[in-house]
Amino acid sequence: MMLTSQTSPMTSSSAHHLRNPLELFEHAADWISANWIEILVAAGAGMMIYLALGLLKTVLQRLFARSAGTAPVMGVLAGAVERTGHLFMMLVAARLVLGYADPPALLFRTISFLFIVISALQVAIWLRTIALGLIQLRSDPRQGGSETLANASGLIKVLVSVAIFAVAAVVVLDNLGVNVTALVAGLGIGGIAIGLAAQGIFSDLFASLSIIFDQPFKVGDPINFGTQTATVERIGLKSTRLRTVTGERMIVSNAQLLNKDILSYAALDHRRIKFAIGVIYQTPPQVAAALPALLRDIVESHDGRFVRAGFIGFGASSLDFEVEFDVYSPDWDHIYQIRHAVGLDILTRFNEQGIEFAYPTQTTFTAAPDGRMIMPYADVAPNKARKAPPA
Repeated sequence: MMLTSQTSPMTSSSAHHLRNPLELFEHAADWISANWIEILVAAGAGMMIYLALGLLKTVLQRLFARSAGTAPVMGVLAGAVERTGHLFMMLVAARLVLGYADPPALLFRTISFLFIVISALQVAIWLRTIALGLIQLRSDPRQGGSETLANASGLIKVLVSVAIFAVAAVVVLDNLGVNVTALVAGLGIGGIAIGLAAQGIFSDLFASLSIIFDQPFKVGDPINFGTQTATVERIGLKSTRLRTVTGERMIVSNAQLLNKDILSYAALDHRRIKFAIGVIYQTPPQVAAALPALLRDIVESHDGRFVRAGFIGFGASSLDFEVEFDVYSPDWDHIYQIRHAVGLDILTRFNEQGIEFAYPTQTTFTAAPDGRMIMPYADVAPNKARKAPPA
């Protein structure tokens, strides 16, 4: 009991000292006079750390900037390094040497508090600079960027900035001992409610971002969507505009567009062409055996790459052959002309060599009552006049 009664006045006196600015100054002076050597050493070490961090910042910035010409991402990193603040470097140095000088509790808590706040803010600035730099690269026309991303960059900057600094604020509050569970839960419930209310809009928005960053196709690319072949005219935040080969303009939501299989003809380097050819059954076997070589010669004479040719079956009224060849060109008009030339050359060569194309035919044979084959028409004697039909 006596120990307790003696301790309370001391505690009350200590609190009184901390509330009195004059006595607080005297307390700081006592700490400096008692630890001045350690304070000088810590200050010198902190100054060296600060200068080292400044030198590292300069070196990294020049190194990244030098490589920005060949790798644009390095320019983004150089911009992030440039945004490193001097206050952050000073607090890093102070925090590293703080424990060496045995500072008062108030000074220790103050520097620790500032270090947490400024560090979270600095990391948020780095992340924001890198994110916005990458978005700017993807929207730069000189880098093959997207016009849609350039138009939406303002909205994306706001969303990215709000998200990054909101996370930084939550991290700061959590490190300062504030219970952020209720805050995070409230934000989560609010986010779910907003997401459900605007599900269609956000679905198309994220689909648009997926198209922009993943680039399954770009503006100007010919694609096949469902049963339509069209050219991409514009990629918007909610919908994509397509121009069909027949001239109509299609407006398709981005989410619906990505939910279906898309054939892109932009990177097409060749097309395979097939011809089905039927010749008559009266074609001699040796002529039929020479057809693959003839077809190969025709294809190669028109700059096609021969793949295969040969007999594929007995048709109802023809011997069926097939020839396959590739045309290496991204220009469909050029491929069309080669297919046209090959088809006409096949017709010309077959006519020159007497090879007849088959077409659906039927032959009728007439039999007598006793089963003997007879002509399919009556044999009229030349000296017997044909009777006139009755009136």
